[in-house]
Amino acid sequence: MGKKYFGTDGIRGTVNQGNITGEKFFKFGLASATYFKNQKKAKQVAIIAKDTRLSGYTLEPALVSGLVSGGMHVFTLGPLPTNGLAMLTKSMKANMGIMITASHNPYYDNGLKLFGPDGMKLSDKIEKKIEKLIDAKNTKQLTNPKMLGRVKRLEDGNDRYIKILKKNFPRNFNLKGTKIVLDCANGAGYIAAPKLLKKLGAKVISIGITPNGFNINKKCGSTYPSKISSAVKKNKAHVGISFDGDADRIIMCDEKGKIIDGDQIIAMLAYRWKLKKIIKGGVIGTLMSNYGLEQFLKNQKIKFFRSKVGDRYVKEKMRKFNFNLGGEQSGHIILGKFATTGDGLMVALEVLFSLRKGKKASILLNTFRPLPQILENIVVKDKSIINKPKCKQAIKKANRIMYRHGRLLVRKSGTEPKIRIMGESHDKNLILKCIKIIKRSI
Repeated sequence: MGKKYFGTDGIRGTVNQGNITGEKFFKFGLASATYFKNQKKAKQVAIIAKDTRLSGYTLEPALVSGLVSGGMHVFTLGPLPTNGLAMLTKSMKANMGIMITASHNPYYDNGLKLFGPDGMKLSDKIEKKIEKLIDAKNTKQLTNPKMLGRVKRLEDGNDRYIKILKKNFPRNFNLKGTKIVLDCANGAGYIAAPKLLKKLGAKVISIGITPNGFNINKKCGSTYPSKISSAVKKNKAHVGISFDGDADRIIMCDEKGKIIDGDQIIAMLAYRWKLKKIIKGGVIGTLMSNYGLEQFLKNQKIKFFRSKVGDRYVKEKMRKFNFNLGGEQSGHIILGKFATTGDGLMVALEVLFSLRKGKKASILLNTFRPLPQILENIVVKDKSIINKPKCKQAIKKANRIMYRHGRLLVRKSGTEPKIRIMGESHDKNLILKCIKIIKRSI
């Protein structure tokens, strides 16, 4: 049986509709408090961070109210990257962490991502248990008035996060002489990212660091990489770095303005880590990972397995096989040695560490030749349309045509009202033909 509230990456939707209302966020807070306060800890603590959407100001108080009503003490951190929240959940020994965000979605969407005390995203099993509590009668979960939680704002969340990041690199690591174009998508990384890169001595040309509640991901960030591409060429920068709204994704570009996706970054890191003998086991990709990446890793004798789409599933498989590198083409990359979830800023530092001593991004970050891949996103009212007989028949027909010439993947988006169709083949016309057959049925 599927989940009612949680998708592939938390709970997400349009603000003031469906699950993204103050009333629902109170229930989410109360149910989460009820589940997590069962841990044997002297003090029951939740920490909350958010991105820069205006709706965060309406949803956060409702969430806090639910947590406090369930007997949980709450620390609010304000805007902070998702993995910053995950790291602080662990370092502060909190029962749980909650990130209020809709990641790469437009400003009118919002949602939340839940983390356990280990800084890990929750398993499907735990999410289903919390869903049962959401739908249960609130009266049993409301705590005695004497046991209500307290709320405190922490102003140094970004500084704590930066301190943890810096500890992972040698003390003498610096970026003096490096010119970087940085796009923070007017999102959660707008404070920490430029601050850290400047502290390390880089010359930073910043884009997307003036959030107004409505401009998050708007023609900027990792879903709009042409912004850094043109800025890198204009400013003659060494590299471009682009994050999404909650800074857990990274897309880059080299000094020539060529866009570098998550697969290329993963390939470069895997190759470097193998040379340095720090790669453990191999690499976890997803069903969306380019076949060129798979072939490159095979040639390098690095194991490669695929997971379902979603960095949570990547991490679960990394744990299962004891691998320390994994990620997605979209830029969710997990450095198992350092992080429990995707962290754009951490990955940026690891790449910049490899780029020091005058190495060119165009050489370092163009590791393999990708197989031509086309992705089409179709907005739908009901995502279950792909289970209808007409659609199933079209997918079957397209797969027959594509057989032995490439591969097709048709799936529901876990974060938006869309069906995603991906085709991969040396023959671009064949991809377009197969996508058209499926698209017509939808």
